[in-house]
Amino acid sequence: MINSLKNTALFLLLFSVFIACKSDKKEIEVVKKNPNIILFMIDDMGWQDTSVPFWKEKTAFNNRYQTPNMERLASQGMKFTQAYATPVCTPTRVSLISGMNAARHKVTNWTFKRDISMVKPPKGLKMPLWNLNGTQPTDTVPRSVHITPLPQILKENGYETIHVGKAHFGAIGTPAADPTTLGFNVNIGGHAAGQPGSYYGTDDFKNVNSKTTIWDVPGLEKYHGKDIFLTEALTRESILAMDKAIENNKPFYLYMSHYAVHTPIQGDPRFEQKYLDKGLHHVEARYASLIEGMDKSLGDIMNHLEEKGIADNTIILFMSDNGGLSAVARGGEKHTHNKPLSSGKGSVHEGGIREPMLVKWPGITKANTITDDFVIIEDFFPTIIELAGVDDYKTVQSVDGKSFTSILKGEKQDNNKRALFWHYPNNWGPTGPGIGATSTIRKGDWKLIYYHLDSTFELFNITEDIGESTNLASKKIEKLKTLATELGTYLRSVNAQMPTKTNTNTVVPWPDNQTVLKAYF
Repeated sequence: MINSLKNTALFLLLFSVFIACKSDKKEIEVVKKNPNIILFMIDDMGWQDTSVPFWKEKTAFNNRYQTPNMERLASQGMKFTQAYATPVCTPTRVSLISGMNAARHKVTNWTFKRDISMVKPPKGLKMPLWNLNGTQPTDTVPRSVHITPLPQILKENGYETIHVGKAHFGAIGTPAADPTTLGFNVNIGGHAAGQPGSYYGTDDFKNVNSKTTIWDVPGLEKYHGKDIFLTEALTRESILAMDKAIENNKPFYLYMSHYAVHTPIQGDPRFEQKYLDKGLHHVEARYASLIEGMDKSLGDIMNHLEEKGIADNTIILFMSDNGGLSAVARGGEKHTHNKPLSSGKGSVHEGGIREPMLVKWPGITKANTITDDFVIIEDFFPTIIELAGVDDYKTVQSVDGKSFTSILKGEKQDNNKRALFWHYPNNWGPTGPGIGATSTIRKGDWKLIYYHLDSTFELFNITEDIGESTNLASKKIEKLKTLATELGTYLRSVNAQMPTKTNTNTVVPWPDNQTVLKAYF
């Protein structure tokens, strides 16, 4: 009898251990299927604003900047040499959170005040009724696009969704001015504005020379009056938010959206002097210090993941929202330089849309690899959802993005045969490279830009002429016609808006209009 009881007890003990092991194994499998995801988004960072070369060779500007943590991330993951965003910030952020191309979502310029366009139309053109109130989680806001947001989908699938830094999704007074309406559980520092009043905690992150408060970074009162830079304050808060998710045993999606390196160009005192000592102009030194401060934030977060033991279960994506600000400043100097790329922020030339992009997917993406596959900002939407293991979701919007997980897995594909599209029937600002309105297609080696004002084209072979110095529109007529036809077909398919010519009060014709093309035949 005693032996029988002993045997029964032993059996129950072994069975319990077996069940526990199975349970632990299942729990581990669940964790593996639900990795933490960090999207590290930088504002106005150009392709050359890093010590990581994204071209075939290292340039003088790569040698100027010091971004050791970008180098570290690149060594652990994959570098994308042909990654694209839109020419300005809000269109990029709406494409990211919706998966839509800007021609479809029609938030084709930067947003801020409700029902007000923040820029004047290009000379000779009247802008269409674009969605100047941004993206919204509802269909009740006029002049906006109703979407099912990316963080909402992740939240509904068990993720703690954390927004830190710049939002710039919706205009003041609309729901999306608050990122929590778009599916974020936590919002730290995000609102309708696209830049901070100040980077200095001693200024309370406000513009002390202005009576308006609309630029003040919200939710960081604990740092007011303290000697701390905005980039550092946001980094500390992101770490606290991640820790809370870890404590609650939930996978997290951290949208680490820095205000840096956007204007105002204020020096990060931790790094500014070293660049002055190198002989840089004081504006360039401040800009370089903004970049290095951003890079330190990346390193601090990567270090924290390792300290918490979750680095191997955390995917990190690094991206910028548009090209570097190469417009001439008041003193005649430039903040940054995008060479060998042409132009900068506000332009559809490569300097305005080609971005530094890195991805680390532990255990999947081979370390220290490089791809020249095309990626565009709306691709992040389906990719992040796939990385999160979500395969059953619905959206109110049509999704244009294409997942790049297969690229991260090293699978061979013909990704560069796809066409990429940009549509910008607006004006970025009163001066600079963004003057005029354009529609653009990149396919294979070729890129065609259609200028709305005078219905003319620029055609470049980007592979042979990365600086877009030689316009081949009058020499490669058949290539121009083929690309113009594909561009026009796409624009019509998404009901893209075209501006109106003020001298004739007629809508700008499509790029494949026969009268437009006839000028080249």
